[in-house]
Amino acid sequence: MTTATTPPHVTADVVCLGESMVTFLPARPGRLADVPSFDRAIGGAESNVACALAAIGHPARWISRVGADGFGDHLLETVAGHGVDVSHVRRDPARPTGIYFRTAGERATGAEAEADGQQLAEVVYYRAGSAASALGPDLVAERALWDTRVVHVTGITAALSDSCLDLLTAITERRAGRPLVSFDLNYRVGLWKDRADRAPGLLLGLARGCDLVFVGEDEAAAAWDVHGPAAVREALPEPGVLVVKQGSEGATVYERQPDGTDTVTFAPALTVDVAAPVGAGDAFAAGFLSATLRGLPVFDRIRHGHLMAAASLTVPGDLATPPARELADHLVALTPEDWGTLRLGPGWTESGAAEVRVEVSQT
Repeated sequence: MTTATTPPHVTADVVCLGESMVTFLPARPGRLADVPSFDRAIGGAESNVACALAAIGHPARWISRVGADGFGDHLLETVAGHGVDVSHVRRDPARPTGIYFRTAGERATGAEAEADGQQLAEVVYYRAGSAASALGPDLVAERALWDTRVVHVTGITAALSDSCLDLLTAITERRAGRPLVSFDLNYRVGLWKDRADRAPGLLLGLARGCDLVFVGEDEAAAAWDVHGPAAVREALPEPGVLVVKQGSEGATVYERQPDGTDTVTFAPALTVDVAAPVGAGDAFAAGFLSATLRGLPVFDRIRHGHLMAAASLTVPGDLATPPARELADHLVALTPEDWGTLRLGPGWTESGAAEVRVEVSQT
């Protein structure tokens, strides 16, 4: 079983590296053109993972760059407020902190999203030339990046600039003694528009250099024209653990064994009353990583991922209150029948712990 070991002198369970931005969410439903006011939040795949892990008790560090501006102050204060170590985030006096505006709905991953009739989010980024786009391979020499059990990165960072791509290439280079390197594809069509023809090969190369890879089934289809978990594994044979997320169906995990064969594990997702889908993939990664750090079986890792995703799906923003470990472990241990009858809605992680237990015991 692949787990994250503890090298000597580590000061974090997980180091997450990548851009976070200030997010503006419409105060009411509608097109961005029609919304008169917005609520401020933060959003960033890697900082989302760090915040979720810190909230459930893991020492987590976020490494990035933000502007020497008020939005940068807000990001640092908010991420630190979730218990994350932000002491290695650089302030850039010459470049701004990125911001973006979004509505509810799924992000487009390609033409298929349009064809499937999904409700697609309007997302408008103001991140070109941001402080985080100046991240570069010089960070690889910093001990703060490697002084951990897990380094977690995503394909979003590689899309921001040539220097960011160089950084991701260096991080995912296989080398002796490195911690477990986790990679979430997070394919965003709009971010790659200037390098659309190169994006599939670049992302595939980065994923192949990692130990643990998260890929959405829809992302694999859009980026690589690869369909189904088995085909994704064929395209990505190198990672020791490959997690193929299958939306509301569940997730399939391929784990390489010492003899070179794979064990294949599927765990169905939960029934959730969805408030907004934003941040669910990051929350799933956090739950799976947490269970990996705890050395839990693969099936339990997937269920912990589903529970963290369910917490995110029931709030409008990127960050949600995760279930307490006792409650999460209780739900992970449910029989398939009880798991299948469980339905989670807004507030279930905060005030619904007892109610969740009662509901399960009565089904």
